[in-house]
Amino acid sequence: MHPTNGTIDSLWRYPIKGFTPERIEDTCLVSDHFFPFDRIFALEVGHSGYDKAEPKFLSKMKYAVLARYPAVARLRTHYDEVTERLYIEDRAFDLTTDAGRHALERHVETVLAAHEDYDPVAQPLRFLDIREGAIDHYRFTDSAKGFVSILNLNSLRDLSQRMGRDLDPQRLRANIWVEGWAAFEDHQWVGKQIRLGDDGPLLEVLKPIVRCVATHVNPDTAERDAEIVTALWEHYGHRDCGIYCRIIEGGRISTGDPVDPLVE
Repeated sequence: MHPTNGTIDSLWRYPIKGFTPERIEDTCLVSDHFFPFDRIFALEVGHSGYDKAEPKFLSKMKYAVLARYPAVARLRTHYDEVTERLYIEDRAFDLTTDAGRHALERHVETVLAAHEDYDPVAQPLRFLDIREGAIDHYRFTDSAKGFVSILNLNSLRDLSQRMGRDLDPQRLRANIWVEGWAAFEDHQWVGKQIRLGDDGPLLEVLKPIVRCVATHVNPDTAERDAEIVTALWEHYGHRDCGIYCRIIEGGRISTGDPVDPLVE
């Protein structure tokens, strides 16, 4: 069966790993790079083993993320790349200064200590910025192949129907949401290519995305209220939803662009 053409429903970036999604209308993808401004920061919990001179992929549980601390969802963040400030609600933290970063660390520690089994003395937070590292080609992603993530919205709708409840796509924290594909058909495209826009970026599908308990956290309430990983296994025999892709050819993409799975 010929793959279904789709449409970009929306575009999302996650500047600080595990924190608030930021919706954008368009962006430019560059070949063999990551989604712009995606997972460039992280908050390390205690000593993670992260080495900015030789960054290696570490477990997400080394960082302050939803899978470890659902209360992270209580912190509504926004990053301004022009002023280099990270906002939590209306409070601004200047990421260009040590004082601003330390203030951010202490603020997040206070929230986590109030809502989680977390001791800021035993496991202080440290703000990490990948741009300070010696290697540019790295991000705080969950997978070494996490260059660009795509969510098939109909896959999530199918799962929602089987679970008997609506599931917010923000639970799955993908960069590109696609409308119009048949549920889970994208999982069959490993090694195939996807064209975004009429003559925009060309992506290679690398692998389905294995989901974790971070998806159980309600992005509005910060409560674990839906066992998505368990439901995926019970209904489909796998824990996957969405795909990771590599950028083969760069270009600009916008909300509403067509998405064409190419047949080789």
